[in-house]
Amino acid sequence: MVYVALLRGINVGGKNKIDMKLLKQTFEQVGMNDVMTYINTGNIIFSYKGLSKTELSHFLEEAIHNDFGLQIKVVVRSVDEVREIINAIPKTWKNDKDMRSDVMFLWDEINDESVLGNLVIKPNIDTVKYVPGAILWSIDKKNVTKSGLSKIVGSKIYKQVTVRNVNTVRKIYELMQA
Repeated sequence: MVYVALLRGINVGGKNKIDMKLLKQTFEQVGMNDVMTYINTGNIIFSYKGLSKTELSHFLEEAIHNDFGLQIKVVVRSVDEVREIINAIPKTWKNDKDMRSDVMFLWDEINDESVLGNLVIKPNIDTVKYVPGAILWSIDKKNVTKSGLSKIVGSKIYKQVTVRNVNTVRKIYELMQA
């Protein structure tokens, strides 16, 4: 099965620095196959058979802790789950000079549509959708400061997601299919 491991909070603002080549080696040393990293923010595509996604997350968190001394949360999604997320993202959404569109990958503990009720969503500014495993959020860049998205930082929910822009998620999916 092909998976992506999404690490939360590495190589951001000089904190939790992990070299991607070393991270790739860690994954290979613990038995992951066809390991490939994408950009420096902790996206690792690999194949593996034998553990559930939850077991795999804990196993990889432990391997990262052993090799790098960091407590990093790892969200694991299968190629099928990423396909479902990709199919739910409107084709017009992008991350560019005019639009900001993000995918918030949810920890299993909060992976339910009811999570939307805990967010500040400004209906005339934010477009927000739940899809199993993620929240999709898009805003015109001119309205970013008015968006409810800025309210999520520092919240309880923010600590239970890892965010990637839609361009990155589309590329991850492309790599997972290769």
